[in-house]
Amino acid sequence: MPQQKDSPRRSDAQRNRERILEVALAELSRCADAPLSAIARKAGVGQGTFYRNFPNRESLVLEIYRHEMHQVADKAARLLETRAPDEALRAWMDRLAEFAMTKAGLADAIRQVTSAPGSPAKPPHTPVTSAAELLLRANEQAGTIRPGVTGDDFLLAIAGLWQLPPHDDWRPRANRLLDLVMDGLRAGAPAGLR
Repeated sequence: MPQQKDSPRRSDAQRNRERILEVALAELSRCADAPLSAIARKAGVGQGTFYRNFPNRESLVLEIYRHEMHQVADKAARLLETRAPDEALRAWMDRLAEFAMTKAGLADAIRQVTSAPGSPAKPPHTPVTSAAELLLRANEQAGTIRPGVTGDDFLLAIAGLWQLPPHDDWRPRANRLLDLVMDGLRAGAPAGLR
């Protein structure tokens, strides 16, 4: 009987947490300085509920970052299920560009909470790096890219995405950059030598 009482409370708490994260992502993507009180109000939760879930701005921002990185990373495996490896890699690059450009405010919020002395460190890109590795290995096995490219190499190669101004029409420039990276990955591919 006690478990039945606890289950609804836990599911309510989980829904509150998810709603806070959803609203916070939207608000922080628009404005890195969005007040926490406004996020709580728009999420429909009280201050106590908000601070039980996220005791400070840093914990909220870093949780959003972790969640979004996992969303981007998870897309890699789903793309490989439905597309050829090189098409999956290029589509995933587009998804990464979309993330980088539409979450510019979030990037500012992350910089704010991780740049002060004594603040928490920015979490590593581990899920994204692992997703890149998955796509790169699938392409290497298919012979569609040059062998030996690491996830870290790939992230360095596309780092120019984060230099594009997100409020301009960034898509044509991002597409050129990502096409250039794909051309570089294909250079020396075994399938290209046949």
